[in-house]
Amino acid sequence: MSSRKKKFAVVLLFLLVLAGSRFYAPAPWVVSAQQPTGSIPTVTGTATGMIVRVNFDINTVNIYSGPSSYLYPSVGVLLKGQEIPAIGVSEDRNWIQVYYPGVTGSVGWVYGPYVTIIRPGSLPVLSAPATPSPTLNSVIDPTLAAAFTTPITPTRLPTLTPPAPLVVPTFLPDTSNANRIPMGLVILALGFIGIFGTIISFLRGR
Repeated sequence: MSSRKKKFAVVLLFLLVLAGSRFYAPAPWVVSAQQPTGSIPTVTGTATGMIVRVNFDINTVNIYSGPSSYLYPSVGVLLKGQEIPAIGVSEDRNWIQVYYPGVTGSVGWVYGPYVTIIRPGSLPVLSAPATPSPTLNSVIDPTLAAAFTTPITPTRLPTLTPPAPLVVPTFLPDTSNANRIPMGLVILALGFIGIFGTIISFLRGR
């Protein structure tokens, strides 16, 4: 075969390949996702009934294990504007039992004036649970108490001796000079005698 025929055959083959590629379109890739096996858990909500909401003028509200802030401990808090389902009301109508997951029985008690009813409903009156027993032993160990007690040594009071009776001196009038002539009178008499003598001498001289 001559070189001219070879070139013609190559060109013809190229044209056939080019023409075939225009009519041939590859099939698209189909990816099949793996389907999950097993059961899908069903999410259930809380009980639908009366709903209360924390008042907006309060930042936090304590949740107690019973309807009292003195007899029962605090078990959690509610934030301002938080909504929570109500379950019951206390016998004095001041406390509301609410659904509060994470604690014993998933219930707690909130003070009624701190919340507002946003979904009305009827609530049953519930009795207060038993108050928790104290965890601290109220009996004081006498040995331990004696270690921190300072002994008091009894002291004897001083004996007071009564003072001697006070003697008040009394002054008696001086009677030793009762019969004496006063010195002023003597001087006056001497002066009178002197003046009298002077007068007599003056008269004799004349």
